Amino acid sequence: MGRGGGLRGAGRFLLYSLPCTGSRPVQREMEGGEGGPGSGPAERSQRSSVSSVGTRVADILVYLMDDTVVPLAVENVASITAQDLHRSIREALQLPDVAMEAFALWLISPLLEVQLKPKHQPYKVCRQWSDLLFRFTDAPEDDIAVDEPSLQFRRNVFFPKRRELQVSSEDVLRLLYEEAKFNVLEVRYPCDAEDCEKLGALVCRLKLGPYRQGQQTACAVKEKLDSFLPAHLCKRPHGLFTAFRSRGPRLVPGEQGLLSAYQEVKEEASGPEAELLARHYRAYLHKCHELPYYGCAFFCGEVDKPAQGFLHRGGRKTVTVAINLEGVHVIDTKEKHVLLGLRFQELSWDYTCSGEDEHVLWLEFDGESEGTPVNKLLKVYSKQAELMSGLIEYCIELGLAKEPPPPPETKVSPSAAPGPPPPAASQRHKLRRQSSVVCSRIQHLATIDYVDDGKEIKRVKPKRTTSFFSRQLSLGPATYTAVQPADGLEQS
Repeated sequence: MGRGGGLRGAGRFLLYSLPCTGSRPVQREMEGGEGGPGSGPAERSQRSSVSSVGTRVADILVYLMDDTVVPLAVENVASITAQDLHRSIREALQLPDVAMEAFALWLISPLLEVQLKPKHQPYKVCRQWSDLLFRFTDAPEDDIAVDEPSLQFRRNVFFPKRRELQVSSEDVLRLLYEEAKFNVLEVRYPCDAEDCEKLGALVCRLKLGPYRQGQQTACAVKEKLDSFLPAHLCKRPHGLFTAFRSRGPRLVPGEQGLLSAYQEVKEEASGPEAELLARHYRAYLHKCHELPYYGCAFFCGEVDKPAQGFLHRGGRKTVTVAINLEGVHVIDTKEKHVLLGLRFQELSWDYTCSGEDEHVLWLEFDGESEGTPVNKLLKVYSKQAELMSGLIEYCIELGLAKEPPPPPETKVSPSAAPGPPPPAASQRHKLRRQSSVVCSRIQHLATIDYVDDGKEIKRVKPKRTTSFFSRQLSLGPATYTAVQPADGLEQS
């Protein structure tokens, strides 16, 4: 299996993510000018609405994650760059210099999300929107014909979490908080119920003020429960068992935990209100940093299901592939939990394409099969596989560029006895398998297991080993290793 060709320029030029299943209705962000040929007034798209702007001053509407609109009056809309718009937004919002690194301009729609590089021109990307949808999504032609992107100012995928913790500006922290809250509520960041309650309690504090004993606070929380917790924690229990319970008021699963967590939110004795808010924003972000997929770009795809039943039928399940500066996570779109989480040190990957429809991202990692160490191979089917591969490569390059060089090797005298190998070399990292939504569930994946006996690659039943791919993190404390086969493995 050869090295994937990759869309080198596009992989770094644009970051494409999965359709926004819970996104807000798309609105036109560029206004002014007339519709293009064949466009009716009711169906005029964002692209046609600015097609004849020319050099006139036009209003561009940029959306923030809290639905706030920032109107910008700009000239030469067709040639203005994302960098110029970024500067105008920072000036309009009076943001400090750190916002230049923390945020980026995105073009988003229900079908596709795109992070723009500073040199790119949003107008031209909008004109190519249909082509991008045809190339990187499986959307029907009718949906592509009416899809329309809007400009959004949101977190830069390449902004490190460690830099985020150093931010002191209340305005910047608020914008980061609003985006993190959106991703938690829409379950783009899967969280355990307890963590959702703690995060929701901080939202309560920011929206309702300090906790006060009494029925009034409980009613205020109850009225806006879906503003504090994801939808699945706001549903009331129903069924035959609950019908026999007392007829008193019933709390939804997360409501009581939310109220308890709200009561436990720590309050500072004194200080300016902006400083107090900034502390709560930072507390929310710090809690989100515990999620391994915080700050990810999201992609859509499918993976094979394990064969089940007498006929060994499998099929595929829809997944979200989340990629950030630290690693890759495959998330079950329906169940909202992690199927596989890998740091870059723990994987090898490649991209292949056979024909127009079979785009595959291959992820290879260490695992076990019936107690035997093997290497596992997972196929992710997606028209965005090429973009995922490019983003993985770029994130690894960024990480290597920022890492200090390895210390020089020390000479050892011939008489010196070799010491024990370091822990990273003697023991591979074990993936956590627990009930938490954050932990991997490899048993829910259909992987291919292989071993290499030095002469040929053998597929094992149901086991595997050695890497086919040259694309992996080649420097630093890599824990991904080729596994030597044990005696007696079957060859299929």
